[in-house]
Amino acid sequence: MKSVLSDCEDHLFSIECEDIILREFLPSDLESFHSLTWQPEIHDYLPGWNVSKEQREEWFFNYELPENKQFLSAVSNNEDIGALRLRLAIILKETGELIGWCCSGIKDELPSPNREIMYAISRDYRNKGLTTQAARGMITFLFEKTDIKTLNAIALTTNLSSNKVIQKCGFAFQNVIELDDEPYNHYTLEKEAWDGGL
Repeated sequence: MKSVLSDCEDHLFSIECEDIILREFLPSDLESFHSLTWQPEIHDYLPGWNVSKEQREEWFFNYELPENKQFLSAVSNNEDIGALRLRLAIILKETGELIGWCCSGIKDELPSPNREIMYAISRDYRNKGLTTQAARGMITFLFEKTDIKTLNAIALTTNLSSNKVIQKCGFAFQNVIELDDEPYNHYTLEKEAWDGGL
């Protein structure tokens, strides 16, 4: 697994995994990204992601793309990432198709340190180990390239696939928390315990 972080605006940040590549979003990804957020298999577990095309476009261009640049600039300059978010597309190597996303940001509802990772993948690519590859790629990058010491992950108690990904990545179960009247399993992973998820 290797990450490529470039100071040049023309080069995209990417993390190469076995079957997928995590890379920063491009403006041309908007349509594919928006379509994925409307798959019931995704928005059933990520309520609030299936917004209108106009809302998604506003968030994408005004917040998500610029904040990615800020996050990556902070990392390349050895600066504190603070509360900045990183949102990466999951690209299938074989076809170049955008099949999901993997993100890291602050989860206000969790006790500090409250940086989490989260992910979603198309219904067409579930149960193939691709989400686990994406999560491991993100975790490795965050632990190796930033000063993050603890990561969180949450999953609805009914989302068996997501809970399995989190457990495969070595997260330790903490407790069940309630968010918006729904029960979530809360996990943490310490940098000192990270072994690449193997």
